[in-house]
Amino acid sequence: MSKYPVDLKYLDSHEYVRLDGETATIGITEYAVNQLGSVVFVELPEIGTTVEKGEEFGTVESVKAVETLYSPVSGTVVERNDIVMDDPEVLSDDPYGEGWFLKVRVNDPSELEDTLTADNYSALVEGM
Repeated sequence: MSKYPVDLKYLDSHEYVRLDGETATIGITEYAVNQLGSVVFVELPEIGTTVEKGEEFGTVESVKAVETLYSPVSGTVVERNDIVMDDPEVLSDDPYGEGWFLKVRVNDPSELEDTLTADNYSALVEGM
C-alpha cells in the first residue's frame, strides 16, 4: 500500500495539490505513477499560462498510455518543473518532492474545498 502525504489535497483524477499561501504546487500521485509505469514524456504549459479548475493543463505519456492532467485550481502558472520534462523518471523516484509539475498563483483557494484528504484518496485507490 502506498502512503499519501497528509499535507496534500487530492483529486479523484490522481493529481495532488499543496497550497502554500497563494501558491499551489501540482503533481500526480504515487498511485498514478505506478499505474502509468515507465513515463517517457511530460507536456506542461508555459509560465504565464492561465489554468482553470477541472480543465486540462498537460499530458503524461508512458509506454502504456497517455494521460491527461487536470488542474485542481484556477490561476496563473508561475513556475514549471522543466526537470520532470527533461527527465520524466523523476516522477517515479520522487512524485511528491522533485516530481511536481506546476506552481500556480491561485485565484480562489476555496476551490480546494471539494478535494480529497489523504485518507479519502487512499480509500478511493484501494477500492480500484
